[in-house]
Amino acid sequence: MALTRPALTRRQIHALVAVAVALAALTGAFVWFAGSEDRALAGACDGVLPVAEVRSVLGDDTALDVTNRTQGSFGKTASESDKKGAGRANSLSVHCRITAEGTGHIAVSVEGSPRPRTEYGYDDLYTAVPDRHTLPVPLGHGWSGLFATDTARLDDAKDGTATTAVTLDCARRGDSLLITVETALHGAATLDDPAVRPDFVRTATATAEAANDHWGCGARLGKPVRTVGLPVNEDEYEPLIGAKGTCAAVPTASRSAVSTARETARDRAPRESCVLGTRDGSPLYRLEAYYGPYAEDARSQFTRDYDYENVTPAEKPAGRLGQSAYWAGATCPRGAESALYLIRADAADGETRRRPDLGYERAALAAFAAASSTHHDCAAPSLPGGE
Repeated sequence: MALTRPALTRRQIHALVAVAVALAALTGAFVWFAGSEDRALAGACDGVLPVAEVRSVLGDDTALDVTNRTQGSFGKTASESDKKGAGRANSLSVHCRITAEGTGHIAVSVEGSPRPRTEYGYDDLYTAVPDRHTLPVPLGHGWSGLFATDTARLDDAKDGTATTAVTLDCARRGDSLLITVETALHGAATLDDPAVRPDFVRTATATAEAANDHWGCGARLGKPVRTVGLPVNEDEYEPLIGAKGTCAAVPTASRSAVSTARETARDRAPRESCVLGTRDGSPLYRLEAYYGPYAEDARSQFTRDYDYENVTPAEKPAGRLGQSAYWAGATCPRGAESALYLIRADAADGETRRRPDLGYERAALAAFAAASSTHHDCAAPSLPGGE
């Protein structure tokens, strides 16, 4: 005798439909969450972060935490209050950070230049690169960029952390983008391995390529970076005579005992450094060249930190800053920010130097600025007088 299944009541039918809808929603939610990490990664830094490169560096199978912030705009006409002789101002500030537990992190910023004048003198205009213990080296390969680390020794705990910066000179006269990427890798990764160093760079160059298109910059891009040098350590000094990089043409000084140099190659980097020292490498002077956003940022910081001075590099193309520094300037092509050149006495507080060799300081600055400006196709520098 066949058993008959009792008919479902209307209430039971509604309950089954509700369960089915809930299961479908849960299934959809599972599918969404399974792909949400990649969606968050693809949307990071306003969508210019290269997903494949980030995954390759941090690991294809690692769980990622993504934070993101986008503010301001790029390519807008400056307001009348911000112009002061500049026709454009860019407030674009994009920051994102991707963290892989146990592997490391990548922190990216994309910033537009020039900044509105209202931002000058309050805080750093752009993300800085480390340079306290080492000298950043040019990125090369057709890029205007830097590779930097503050690692004093290659076997210390921060050996796997480096910063890459790329500047893009846009087709619009005077506009540029600065892309800065800090990559920190834990474990076996080491900057001392030349095969590993490009891993610290390719996220920055790929982000620069995407940013160039995304914001309509129209800059000339470099080539893939297959090799990159090491930032120059404090004990890597050589005789100043015969220097061929950023210290080339800078004279020695018998009175000041200047006879050694710590330098990098000169390859159109947006920042250049030359450290002059005694026979045992002890630093005496530091020469710096700033271009594009870095020149703008340096002038803004002088406005903030030396507001007690009558004149700073923000108000005059050349001069003397207190008792410890001279600066020079040069106009650069296509409406770019004027270059800034600086010589500082090492460890001087500005007021207590004994028998400063001011004539040598001006001569060293003049030689350094002339060589750098020529390499960057800028005009002959304006130099400080003998005050």
